[in-house]
Amino acid sequence: MDIELTHKPSYTHVRAALDSGESILAEPGAMVSHSPTIEIETTTSRDGLLSSAKSMLGGESLLANEFTATGGSGTVTLAPPTPGDVHHHELTGETLYAVDGAFLAADPNIDIDSEFGGIQSLLAGASITPLALKGTGNVLIEAFGGLETVELDAGESYTIDNDHVVAWEESVDFDAHRVGGLKSTLLSGEGLVMDFTGPGTVWYQTRGLDSFTSAIADALPGTGDNDGDASGLDDFI
Repeated sequence: MDIELTHKPSYTHVRAALDSGESILAEPGAMVSHSPTIEIETTTSRDGLLSSAKSMLGGESLLANEFTATGGSGTVTLAPPTPGDVHHHELTGETLYAVDGAFLAADPNIDIDSEFGGIQSLLAGASITPLALKGTGNVLIEAFGGLETVELDAGESYTIDNDHVVAWEESVDFDAHRVGGLKSTLLSGEGLVMDFTGPGTVWYQTRGLDSFTSAIADALPGTGDNDGDASGLDDFI
């Protein structure tokens, strides 16, 4: 399989060239185009219903589409649903952790599972269930906005807003908590943050989807005095 990323970094487009018999697994709605030799099969999981249920807990879809080149080589193109970048990561027997919704595509032999973020995250009210991508092969994770890379030395720490975290290597320790006390949380405009401690690499996105959708909702007519009528038609009736 040959992976090529084009139109980086704002509108990244993935081109996966498959040899005959090769496959790639992608989230529903990720496909942009494919050649005539590509067959599509919708699957629940490579590991059955239990793994699929765990994947739902991680914020990922219960279903995925598997694209296979049959009777010759073929090409599949994929893209995230939001404007932003894509990170191509090649796993060699290790684990890459990704946050809810960051998974775009992977080799079918990659094990996709959900793991709880530890008792500290649960106690902090983070409800974070990172998706664990394990095995050997290609993994593609998506970001809203640009992607930044943080390289951490052993014992070095870094804090990232929960809405901006994308992925991190298994060698990195993490925890989640609220910013200060209740007063600090309310007045700072910040909510949950994640602390990462090296060694290893962490990736974060330059825009937060929750913040963006909140800004859009606040700007829509009718979200304030029109009792939830987003059309604003009440003003003219």
